[in-house]
Amino acid sequence: MPTTTPVRSWLLSASSRAGALQLYCFPHAGGNPAEYLRWAAQLPEAELHVVQLPGRGSRHQEPHATSIERLAADFLADVPLERPYAFFGHSLGALIGYEITRALRDAGRRLPQDLIVSAFPAPHLPRPAKPLHTLPDDELLQAVALRHGGIPPEILGSPQMRALVVNPLRSDLRLAETHHHRPSTPLPVPLTVFAGNRDRVSAGQLAAWQQHTIEPITVRSFPGDHFYFRDHETQVLQSLKDVLSSWR
Repeated sequence: MPTTTPVRSWLLSASSRAGALQLYCFPHAGGNPAEYLRWAAQLPEAELHVVQLPGRGSRHQEPHATSIERLAADFLADVPLERPYAFFGHSLGALIGYEITRALRDAGRRLPQDLIVSAFPAPHLPRPAKPLHTLPDDELLQAVALRHGGIPPEILGSPQMRALVVNPLRSDLRLAETHHHRPSTPLPVPLTVFAGNRDRVSAGQLAAWQQHTIEPITVRSFPGDHFYFRDHETQVLQSLKDVLSSWR
């Protein structure tokens, strides 16, 4: 059975804006919610909520999630989603947002106005042959830095900092790498794909998201690698505004 957790534990939210569109952001593996929460200053049209997973931040005493299906069930049990909203998920967050959307569809709940997936292959495609979550700590961090980037040198160079980040990162990678896609009917939800044009995720892997929606997908490419939005935040958030304004 799903657990019961206060909504405020799941969500880190910007100040409430009456009547604003709701945007729920699902961070990448090992991601810091604060990185996404600060987008609120450039998204005045939206009320921004960043999803905080079990075992993180104020939920650090909770056990880490062991499956995305269980995570989705718990999210649905605790977060009402009564107002119009959209999902944005980056990397692992894209997979989580997609699976929560499927769970909402299966439960007959209100669906997002748009599902925005970023820098993640379509979920039915094969995963890399060698998982990262089973590697020793230092090898895991080096492998993630090589494959995706995004880990600052000061973390890689500090044993204390490495110890702080490696367990949440390993837990998140385990979620993605042990997830088994269950085929189902396409979602009746518009789906937008964001990606960096120098990321390892290929154009074909991104285009394959079309299999998961009955609507034509939109693919938006930005200069950069896996974390393209860090170097081109204004451009990316303008595109995000464009998506949100299309369904006001």
